[in-house]
Amino acid sequence: MHLELTPEALLGQLGYSQNEHTIEQIRRIIANTGDFEHISKHLVTFSDALAVAKGYIAMSNSKDYFKIKCDEDPSADNLAAFTEMVEHWADKHSIALEKVEGKPTYYILGHK
Repeated sequence: MHLELTPEALLGQLGYSQNEHTIEQIRRIIANTGDFEHISKHLVTFSDALAVAKGYIAMSNSKDYFKIKCDEDPSADNLAAFTEMVEHWADKHSIALEKVEGKPTYYILGHK
């Protein structure tokens, strides 16, 4: 059984406070993410799993997408584990990502 996440519930799951700005931002991100319903099934559990590799899912401030980030100063071993987790998750669930050049950051574009 799958429960649909509301924008407000998703904000809480990702650690954001609920206010007019964040609710509007997450609604834009959801609308901009291709086949978000498919991705939402996997987003929160992946966010929890990323913590092991010092990663997290956040709302981008520059684009209307969720982004997957690793701590700003990751060790080489941790960065390799983070990258492997992200690539495996995207392949397993057919999710299109855009890598930010020079940073351990990926935008979640939508379902392939």
